[in-house]
Amino acid sequence: MKYTARCVRSGDWWAISVPEIKGVFSQARRLAQVEGMAREAIALVLDVDPHSFDVDVQPDLPQEVTRARQARGALRKAEESAEEATVTAARALLAKGYTVRDASALLGLSPQRVSQLAPKRLRPAVRTRSARAGKPH
Repeated sequence: MKYTARCVRSGDWWAISVPEIKGVFSQARRLAQVEGMAREAIALVLDVDPHSFDVDVQPDLPQEVTRARQARGALRKAEESAEEATVTAARALLAKGYTVRDASALLGLSPQRVSQLAPKRLRPAVRTRSARAGKPH
């Protein structure tokens, strides 16, 4: 069974209620203590082992916290999208024959990072000085 520990800040304490069980209330000094206090109260009322059920802590979040969490979630999604676009771009540039150094300059990445993003088969072959000079190796 899983119970919900709803908690609201009340002065210096967290006021805890468990809506699934009428009359189960407790309090905790810190948010990290809410689960333990709720677990104790539930076990006492139901006369069961405190580890025989799960507790889902749901604090009442201030509006600023909700906005910050939403913004961080959007940032994570944007970072994932940027990483996917970067991998696609790096692979496309290398497949078109751009050098790793040119691709890195265009993408604003280090050459090492571009090399990590693209499979070896897409990277242009590295030519030695003698090959560039038209001399046999």
